[in-house]
Amino acid sequence: MSEQTENTLRTAIADAISSNEVILFMKGTPEQPMCGFSARTVAALNALGASFAAVDVLPDPRIRQELSSLSNWPTIPQLFVKGDLIGGCDIVTELYESGELAGTLGVEQPTEPAPAPPAEEDGYSSPPLEIENNLKG
Repeated sequence: MSEQTENTLRTAIADAISSNEVILFMKGTPEQPMCGFSARTVAALNALGASFAAVDVLPDPRIRQELSSLSNWPTIPQLFVKGDLIGGCDIVTELYESGELAGTLGVEQPTEPAPAPPAEEDGYSSPPLEIENNLKG
């Protein structure tokens, strides 16, 4: 892989982060998460009614590599709000449970912060989605 390809991909990731107020880099899609951590993060965002963009890192391993280099965060999922890395599943869950995630996202806070919703138990029952990965270099 050429350095130019890596730079193009890193630029595309940085552009996606800056172009979307809330973006989640995850394994799978919001409709069909492919790991429990991604599913739990999506569940917390959905419970707040937050609008967010999502990028599936699974189709191209370079996305995960370049994202982690850019964010200095080794794990997936990674949630960004207004260009800033919020964190992964554990941090998002803690922020959700404390009520801080709603404020960070600029959405109305529930009257009583609740435990983070569990990920869908049967997240693999629907057929795989065909998505286009626009971050490929």
